Amino acid sequence: MTHAIEKLPKLTRRTLLQVGSGAAGAVSILGLSARSAKAAKVSKAAVAYQDSPKGDQNCASCRLFTAPNACKQVEGDISPNGWCRIWSKAG
Repeated sequence: MTHAIEKLPKLTRRTLLQVGSGAAGAVSILGLSARSAKAAKVSKAAVAYQDSPKGDQNCASCRLFTAPNACKQVEGDISPNGWCRIWSKAG
């Protein structure tokens, strides 16, 4: 009579260490990328954001602006008529 345990592959310490270190590495990479995405945006104060345009430069004409009221780099609601130091012409 054979036992089910005898049919299982041998689990060695080396296999456990390899699987464990691979899993730990994957978890740390996922954690870092999630943190990086969160930390990518800066405060309005850090970029001298203002609700009014600077000459013909405004958020609506910036490549970082996301309609209707967001920015890829600046936290919070952004006015399409606003401006900041990281303004970059769209197109």
